[in-house]
Amino acid sequence: MKKALIVLPTFNEAGTIEKLIEDILAQNQKLPNWDIEVLINDSFSTDDTAKIVKVLQKKFSKKIYLLETKKEGLGKAYHQAFTYAIDKIKPFVIFQMDADFSHNPNDIPLFLEKIEKGADFVIGSRYIKGGSIPKNWGWYRKILSIFGNLTIRFGFMKLKIHDWTSGFRAIKSWIVKDTLAFVKNYSGYVFQIALLDHAIKKNAKINNVPINFIDRKYGKSKIIFTQYIFQILLYIFNNSSFVKFVIVGLIGFAIDFGISYFMIEKIHQAVWLTTLLSSETAIASNFIMNNFWSFSHKKIEGDAINFIFSFFKFNFVSSGSVAIQTIGMQILVVVFGRKLWYLYKILIIAFIIIPYSYILYNKFIWKSK
Repeated sequence: MKKALIVLPTFNEAGTIEKLIEDILAQNQKLPNWDIEVLINDSFSTDDTAKIVKVLQKKFSKKIYLLETKKEGLGKAYHQAFTYAIDKIKPFVIFQMDADFSHNPNDIPLFLEKIEKGADFVIGSRYIKGGSIPKNWGWYRKILSIFGNLTIRFGFMKLKIHDWTSGFRAIKSWIVKDTLAFVKNYSGYVFQIALLDHAIKKNAKINNVPINFIDRKYGKSKIIFTQYIFQILLYIFNNSSFVKFVIVGLIGFAIDFGISYFMIEKIHQAVWLTTLLSSETAIASNFIMNNFWSFSHKKIEGDAINFIFSFFKFNFVSSGSVAIQTIGMQILVVVFGRKLWYLYKILIIAFIIIPYSYILYNKFIWKSK
């Protein structure tokens, strides 16, 4: 029988914690192949949360664990609970779940069904068919939640994942163990993004379960919106391979554009020859910067021969972008004239070369390890 551990960070959740734990443990009756247990990490609540949990520990022998730690935010609370779970409890699956009934315990079997079918990381998604956010949320909170997730999806170019900030998840323990060192220094809801991002980079199989998020009935939401947005943007900037790829592309563009300007405007060389030379120089720059920065988590390693071989392979794949630029530039110059050559180059690079290159580089050069 496999063990699934539900982790509940709490602070002043006396109004919900008893019924929530009872409803979670009731799932054992539906899941004969699973042993459901609960770990509460209470941040020294000023109400009776911890006291209620201790009473329940006597009622449900060996099913409930309680940690009491100082209040340092959601990310720290999860990290402490995960560390304890891996070291002491050793479950097969660890759940993240809110302690205020925002998440329905009756959805737990749906998550475990996905795990049994091979998923490593199951997200309770509010933004797929069958999922929802509360109708009584104000427009500001709805916009923040929806567009916050859209920003993350496009920032990482992982469009199949619709809910990066969901707090209802089932994660295999090997992922949690592997991720602990990486997520240690992240706080708040960015912890959720970092955990999922790292799992993806470790090639975890991701799946989704639609959930209907319920607004808390007791207490107040602890989200600080300005901090939430700032930390999301900062994390994306520092960790997104796509954002780094775009920055590298801009540097490559500056190199490409600078050489083109000099050769076309100053020494009056042919457009096709100039494009060929400037593009190849930019490609060499892009290869080095992408390998050691954009895709550093799966960078090309080994001896010099392997690196050189990869560079030639990169050139071969990139020859498509050179051909697109060369042919596209020549056609546009013939049709519309030479005067606006720089505009043609900008449009071709922005709308064709960047997406083309990012997709092919991920598939053929920096493949997932």
